[in-house]
Amino acid sequence: MCGIHAQITASRDDKTSPELDRYLQNRGPDHRGTFQARIDLPHGPLYLTLTSTVLSLRGDHVVKQPLVDPDTGSVLCWNGEAWRINGEAVEGNDAEAVLSLLAAGSHNDRRDEVLEALRAVEGPFAFIYFDKPTGRLYYGRDRLGRRSLLVQSGESVSLCSVTDSAVPRWDEVEADGCYELCLDESFKSQGKSIIRHEWDEDTTKVSSIGVFNMESFRSSPPPPPMDKNSVSVQQLRGHLLNSLQPRVLGVPTPPGAGLSDARIAVLFSGGLDCTVLARLCSEIVPYEQSIDLINVAFENPRIALQNRGKPDVNLYELCPDRITGRKSFAELKTTCPRRNWRFVMVNVPYETTLEHRAEIIRLMHPHNTEMDLSIACALYFAARGQGLGQTSWSSEPATYSTTARVLLSGLGADELFGGYGRHGVAYSRQGYQGLAEELKLDVARLGKRNLGRDDRVMAHWGREVRFPFLDETLVKWAIESPAWDKCDFDHPGAAEDDIEPGKRVLRLLAEELGMTSVSREKKRAIQFGARTAKMESGRVKGTTLIQA
Repeated sequence: MCGIHAQITASRDDKTSPELDRYLQNRGPDHRGTFQARIDLPHGPLYLTLTSTVLSLRGDHVVKQPLVDPDTGSVLCWNGEAWRINGEAVEGNDAEAVLSLLAAGSHNDRRDEVLEALRAVEGPFAFIYFDKPTGRLYYGRDRLGRRSLLVQSGESVSLCSVTDSAVPRWDEVEADGCYELCLDESFKSQGKSIIRHEWDEDTTKVSSIGVFNMESFRSSPPPPPMDKNSVSVQQLRGHLLNSLQPRVLGVPTPPGAGLSDARIAVLFSGGLDCTVLARLCSEIVPYEQSIDLINVAFENPRIALQNRGKPDVNLYELCPDRITGRKSFAELKTTCPRRNWRFVMVNVPYETTLEHRAEIIRLMHPHNTEMDLSIACALYFAARGQGLGQTSWSSEPATYSTTARVLLSGLGADELFGGYGRHGVAYSRQGYQGLAEELKLDVARLGKRNLGRDDRVMAHWGREVRFPFLDETLVKWAIESPAWDKCDFDHPGAAEDDIEPGKRVLRLLAEELGMTSVSREKKRAIQFGARTAKMESGRVKGTTLIQA
C-alpha cells in the first residue's frame, strides 16, 4: 500500500498542502519520495511533480518510490499488489517488476507496449507512470477498482490517492481502463488530450475479466439441492485457498513487534464471508502467528435512549455484530484449536465518532451520502484496530492495538454469490434471468460504489486491505458459472434452520469446514451490525447527502 500523487502545472510554485502531505504519509509511513521534471515546450514549460509514500509489504527491504528507470528516465508511482504478471506469480518486490516491464521495449511502439504491460498485471493497484521517451503520462485503477485514485482537472491536473480540503472538487478515476495524458501543447488548452484505453478489447467481458454467464434455464425438473460435496463447493474452496496464499504468506513482521504478534487481521463481523476467510486463513498461516479478528461496535444515541435507566446494559455488547462476532469466535476456536485467535473489540463512544466525523468525510470524498458515512465510519475505526483484545487461551480482555498491517475483507462475496435481499427479489420476479442480470450489475459497479471509498478510509491507518473474494481468477470462475451453481433459489428450504439459498455455495463451504452456525448466519449490512446507521434519527435515508 502506498500513497501516490502527481501534479502537472505551468507554474513551478504549486505545492501540495500540509494536509495532503499528512494523508499521504499516513498511507505510507515507511518512506516518502519526490521526483520533479521540467518539460520544455515551444510556448513555455510544464512542471511535473510525482510523490510516493510507501508501506512496505513485499520483498526483503523498503523499495523507495517514485521508481526511476535508469535507462529511459521513466518514472513509476505504484500503489498496489501485482500478484501475477502474465499468469506467473511475482517474486520479490512487485513495483520493481512492474517498472521493468513498463520500461522495456522500443521507443517506436511505446503506447502498445505500455498498455500490454499493464494488461498483464493481476492484482489490486492504482498507478501513475511517466513515460519519458514519449512525454506521456499514464494512470488508472485495476479492472475492479480495488485501489483509490482521484483526479482534479483545470489549468493544472492533479492525481492522488486521497483528497484534501484545499481543492474543493475531486473526481474518482473510473476503473474502466488505462488513461493517457499527453504532456504537450494541448495540455494548456481547455480540451486536454486524455485518451482512455480499455483494459480488454473484448467489451462483452464484465470488468474486463470474463463474460457473465446469463443462462436462465436448468433441467426440468430441477436437480436436487446443492450439498457440501457439490463440485462448485469444492471449486470455491480451491479458488479461495489459491487467492489467500499470496495475500497472507510472506507478510513482514510489523515494526517493533515480536515474531508471535499478528501480521494478518480479519475485518470480523462474525458473518459468513469474513469467518470463512478466517477459517481458511488458519490453514495457511504458520501457527506461531496469531490472527486478529477485529470486531467494531458503536455507541448509538438512539439505542442508548431506549436503554436509559438500565445500568447493567453494555451498549457495545448489544450490537448485532458483537453478538455474532462472539459466537463465530467461539466456533473458530472449536474448529481450529491450535490457532491463537485474538478477538479485538473496538468500542467507539459517540463522542469519539463526532471527533473523527470531519476527517472521515474528507477521506471518503467524493462519496457524500449518509450511507457512505455510516459504512466509512465503521471501516475507519475497524482499521484503526484499537480496543480490547481477548485471545483463544485467555479469559480476560486487555487493552490492545493490532500489530497487523494487512487486513482481510470479505467484500465481493455478496455480489458474486447472490447475498443481498434484492437477489432473491430478482429471482422471484424473473427467475434466473433476472438474478443473473442483477449479479452482473453488482459486479460491474464494485469499483464505483465501494472500493475507492473503502481504500481511502482504511489505508489512513497505515494498513492495507486485501480482498480474497476479488482475486481475478476467482472472479472469472464465479461470473462464468451459472447462477444456480452459486445460489439455489430452486430449493429455498422449508425449515427455519435450513441453509438459505443466497450464497449457498459459500454457506455449504462453511458447513464443510465444520462451522454449522456460521453457515446459517443471515446477511446484515455493516452499518446496521455495528450500529453506525441512523445515529441521530431513525428517519434519515441512506441516500441523503451529508451535512459537513
